[in-house]
Amino acid sequence: MNFLNHPPRFLFFTGKGGVGKTSIACASAIQLAESGKRVLLVSTDPASNVGQVFGISIGNQITAVPAVPRLAALEIDPQAAAQTYRNRIVDPVRGILPEAVVKGIEEQLSGACTTEIAAFDEFTALLIDSALTADYDHILFDTAPTGHTIRLLQLPGAWSGFLEAGIGDASCLGPLSGLAKQREQYQAAVEALADGQRTRLILVARAQTSTLREVARTHEELAAIGLQQQYLVINGILPVAEADHDALAAAIYKREQAALNVMPEVLKALPQDSVALKAFDLVGLAALRQLLQTTPQATPAANQAPISFNKPSLSQLVDSIAADGHGLVMLMGKGGVGKTTIAAAIAVELAQRGFAVHLSTSDPAAHLANTINSVPNSALENMSVSRIDPHAETERYRQQVLQTKGAQLDAAGRALLEEDLRSPCTEEIAVFQAFSRIIREAGKKFVVMDTAPTGHTLLLLDATGAYHREVARQMDNAHLHFTTPMMQLQDSGQTKVLIVTLAEKTPVLEAANLQADLRRAGIEPWAWVINNSVAATSTSSPLLRQRAINEMHEIKSVAEQHARRYAVVPMLKEEPVGVPRLLELAGNRH
Repeated sequence: MNFLNHPPRFLFFTGKGGVGKTSIACASAIQLAESGKRVLLVSTDPASNVGQVFGISIGNQITAVPAVPRLAALEIDPQAAAQTYRNRIVDPVRGILPEAVVKGIEEQLSGACTTEIAAFDEFTALLIDSALTADYDHILFDTAPTGHTIRLLQLPGAWSGFLEAGIGDASCLGPLSGLAKQREQYQAAVEALADGQRTRLILVARAQTSTLREVARTHEELAAIGLQQQYLVINGILPVAEADHDALAAAIYKREQAALNVMPEVLKALPQDSVALKAFDLVGLAALRQLLQTTPQATPAANQAPISFNKPSLSQLVDSIAADGHGLVMLMGKGGVGKTTIAAAIAVELAQRGFAVHLSTSDPAAHLANTINSVPNSALENMSVSRIDPHAETERYRQQVLQTKGAQLDAAGRALLEEDLRSPCTEEIAVFQAFSRIIREAGKKFVVMDTAPTGHTLLLLDATGAYHREVARQMDNAHLHFTTPMMQLQDSGQTKVLIVTLAEKTPVLEAANLQADLRRAGIEPWAWVINNSVAATSTSSPLLRQRAINEMHEIKSVAEQHARRYAVVPMLKEEPVGVPRLLELAGNRH
């Protein structure tokens, strides 16, 4: 593997949830240790199974791994770190500030940015010369801070304290008020990240067009702040031999190769490795030792009996949605799970049944909108599609805030506000402002939204009152009754939230965290959609059959622990583009 050739001391593995970065980090740690190096593996993955892999209890302390000489591991629990971090900031003001203000501060500190900064606070000591890490040749991290977080830590204004300054509309500034270590220590850690002689960043991705576009953005963002030593690992590529077994395997192979051929040019220039898809779960030393092997492994013959389980279709969910005659259907989920496609399938299915439908998409490729509108289909004449440009909306929102809140700030304060406006929350806010103009149509027709802000962002918006005031300003008569978007989302009679996920451990965990986030905002998810399921197909590929069996644990988890109702959407042979294939995706074949 190229990324393990002459490795520097620090290796950071980064990528979206579910791409396999934890497994690749663990396999790399084993390979380096077995080559004679002293290795420390640090996990900040909330779904970490490092302890399970090695059959020992690890936790938040450096623990030797008896089964692998020269290897030790440390699991930083990001949620626990974030809670400790929040307590450190909030406890001193409890009973002093009004309860409403304290709740606002707590929400300020409930986002992903706080979790990331708290984790960075924990592993800073591992990035600088200290007695804690002096014995290790290599330290491997299974995640990396984003470019946004690193830039925040570099800003001089970030160290003056948020609570006193009160700058910004609440996204990522609050977490910085709790930075406890000396600024010099953070500066040393950031310098270590940017030093190519000491640090290598491994971008882990899947062979999917949308995922590779996202990785290209991550590459450019991190390279722009000095993290130039980057390698690319494409994980989970279906071996060509599997394409001989059936049409589904052949279609997946063809799709993956097409995505690799149109990979963004900035990624093609990076040193690159490919890791083949494995049939087995990546748990245990034997499995991890095989992960990075380049020699193809024989796949055991899988039982060819049909996999039998309850497979409620997307069309069955639409039956319940259609019963209301109109309303807002909101799709949520992490990047790469296919929520835009599922939104389009639901919209087409509703339109096919004769309902007036408005599909609102922020799909940057806009291919779904073009495809739906270009296919002659008289049944879909009552369906409209609008596309919101996230980049244009975000830039418009940034300029608005800088011209109002930023007008009276000094240079340091303005720099901090500008960085705050680069946070993921900002795009959510900006896109939702555009969506909120469409939401009102749901009183007369179905409005299907392919993306939405998290519960955390919605709570911030509600706490600041920004949308209440905006809606009130737009009313022709201030005395008229009105419903804000937040109120509409909390009303299960008007809004149905569907969480989209994959039948894999990390995506399911991330979806469960999203559900808890929404519930904190008073929004109860209506259903889950398990997308791209191999278990819901009839593949005869031995490797895919084994993957299907592995999916069953996660499907059972969704059905029994997480979802009030759910649907399982099979992986299709062809890309679900165009009305007929979207109807097939929904499980409607008429």
